[in-house]
Amino acid sequence: MSKEFNVADAYGTGRVLFMGLELLVAPGALVPRPETELLGATALGALHQMSLPAPRIVDMCCGSGNLACAIAHHIPTARVWASDLTDECVEATRRNAAHHGMAERISVLQGDLFDALSDLGLGGTIDVIVCNPPYISEKRLEGDRAHLVELEPREAFAAGPYGLSIHMRVVKDAPQYLRPGGILLFEVGLGQDKQVMGLLERSKAYKNIRSVLNEAGEARVVLGQTAFA
Repeated sequence: MSKEFNVADAYGTGRVLFMGLELLVAPGALVPRPETELLGATALGALHQMSLPAPRIVDMCCGSGNLACAIAHHIPTARVWASDLTDECVEATRRNAAHHGMAERISVLQGDLFDALSDLGLGGTIDVIVCNPPYISEKRLEGDRAHLVELEPREAFAAGPYGLSIHMRVVKDAPQYLRPGGILLFEVGLGQDKQVMGLLERSKAYKNIRSVLNEAGEARVVLGQTAFA
């Protein structure tokens, strides 16, 4: 199946499966992709290793709320804050949280990245931040990836001249919210893993930096951990 067909089909039915959950989708919010299940599974693995009674998670750039809902579903004690910039993404995430009866555990916020969380007193309390940001360069969206914006919003893909503008900002600001030993996880585009790992290394705020490979041996997730106090 091509990506274009999947997107059109999902918008046609209004539903898509992600990590075992049926999610509602609508134009204006990115349709969850199967490849993003690797990010969700990696985040769940990290949370299970932490063995926390009530883990606290941020889903940054939440899109349709697929990661927020999947994590809350698989860890029933989890408390999740999901954030995105556009009205459409916020509405889609709220609909999915309500659809699965998780609205009380998933707070959906609107704003420019961590600006949405700035007044909530969450500093230094978050165990895991997951982020599936836009990661395609403007040049590629005007060239070989132009088809992506035929059905879905440009802001779901565009990430500056190198495809890393959102990664850079999240790497910088995430340590304010992560507790000591907390983990930041990104989805990355093909071939971006070393660049994103470099961002984490240069920030000096993370250790245990590594990439996670998919079944095809491609690095599609990068993570780092804040230092313990």
